[in-house]
Amino acid sequence: MTAVTRLGSGGPWEAAYGYSRVVRTGNLAVTAGCTATVDGRVVHVGDAAAQTAEALRIGLAALAEVGAGPADVIRTRMYVTDRSHADEVGRAHHAVFGAVRPVATMVVVAGLIDPDHLVEVELEAYLPNPDPAATGGPV
Repeated sequence: MTAVTRLGSGGPWEAAYGYSRVVRTGNLAVTAGCTATVDGRVVHVGDAAAQTAEALRIGLAALAEVGAGPADVIRTRMYVTDRSHADEVGRAHHAVFGAVRPVATMVVVAGLIDPDHLVEVELEAYLPNPDPAATGGPV
């Protein structure tokens, strides 16, 4: 039986809505949607590129907690609230993943949980070594 590691960040919606920031099982690690929310407030209001960079930083920090780095990311999903932000969001994504080149999806959505959010990202990583929790090793 494969163990599942679930970690939270203490963000305002995780406990209220019942989800984890990152989950790892075996070789797969995935994040919940990450936004530019820091200490319970939206940062970089009005700046889609900076919000993307912050959301990616938060997602990568969560992946790091379960042993994954940027080079392990195989898929990203980006949800943007306005198609006019696509290029700046894409450039911010490229700044982090240009050399890695994971598969990526960008979708225009009607809105996100906070009206100041312009973008939300999800990351998926594949790690060559299985989760130590799954083999009884140290986590």
